[in-house]
Amino acid sequence: METYKTCCVIGHRKIEITDDLKKEIYEFIENLIVNENVKRFLFGSKSEFDYLCQGIVTELKEKYSFITRVGYTCLCETVMLESDKAKWEKILSEIYKRKVNLFCVDEEHGYKTRLVSGKAAYIERNKAMIDDSDYCIFYYNQNYKPPQRIQACFVCLLIL
Repeated sequence: METYKTCCVIGHRKIEITDDLKKEIYEFIENLIVNENVKRFLFGSKSEFDYLCQGIVTELKEKYSFITRVGYTCLCETVMLESDKAKWEKILSEIYKRKVNLFCVDEEHGYKTRLVSGKAAYIERNKAMIDDSDYCIFYYNQNYKPPQRIQACFVCLLIL
């Protein structure tokens, strides 16, 4: 039985996507496939870096049909099969009045904290992806700062 390797992808939610970045990632991932026997790629969600890499792996899948894309999701995030993608993209594009691209993978992986939400769920999901991988592709920008969330304060008055 042939053994293969697995690679996960983890990066910032918002990134600056350049042609140089795309080319560098494409070449790096292709090298993992050709020279390191990586056949499974694990992706989280809600990250521009994950979506960029997932798109590149999808493109490489045309050349290397044996590779598999696996989605690790949190809470209500869903992943669909490629065969359903076009139908749902069309429906959602009509609803939102803009082109919608959906995250498509070959498999979805559920793990013990899948139904938990919040920042801790993403940390747990990323840890599970790392634990299940031989290689990890990380994107880290030391100057990145996620958008600040507005803190809502609700006051309830009871007048008698």
